[in-house]
Amino acid sequence: MTTETATGPRILVIEDEPQMLRNLTTILRIEGFEPIPAENGVRGVELARSGRPDLVLCDRMMPGMDGFAVLAELRAEVSTASIPFIFLTARGEREDVRAGMVHGADDYLTKPVKVDELVAAVRTRLSRRREVLSGEGGGTRRPGSPSELLGLGVSEREAEVLYWLIEGKGNADIASILGIAPSTVKKHLEHIFEKLGVENRTAAIMTALQAPR
Repeated sequence: MTTETATGPRILVIEDEPQMLRNLTTILRIEGFEPIPAENGVRGVELARSGRPDLVLCDRMMPGMDGFAVLAELRAEVSTASIPFIFLTARGEREDVRAGMVHGADDYLTKPVKVDELVAAVRTRLSRRREVLSGEGGGTRRPGSPSELLGLGVSEREAEVLYWLIEGKGNADIASILGIAPSTVKKHLEHIFEKLGVENRTAAIMTALQAPR
């Protein structure tokens, strides 16, 4: 069960640019969330430890303690390790995106952030966290890592592609995360469909989620 108040789930927003911080907190408040603003990484970690937010929205590049350092601090402590974490990055370059996901982020958004994309990402991550905490999902269970999918008969790279497919990523995002071309992702998906005996992405996801692990 998430820690919610009358105004909705608590979203910790860590952003060193004052206007961006105000914009993000305003959007979240209008959408029914309870934003908790933090002007830098150090303050963000303090608030995460004391306030136990339902989700963290954190800028990637900040002076002093950057987003990677914030994520490492939170993932290292039992009390904050499972809090969904979304990076905000002003750069959409492949290496930036890959680094964020490799470090353990749940998602990323590229600034300037569109309101609908921000809200959708937050709601999706909160929903998935509720599923995990409540044990819901109709007998399905999301894999904790690509290695859990190897039992399906796919290769290590195909397991990585399938893992991020389950996480809701499109071909372009998967390509950025894994450092490969979108055309290569498409080829891997074709192999995955063939090995799983399915014809589309949805069927592949359901097959992977329902497989015993």
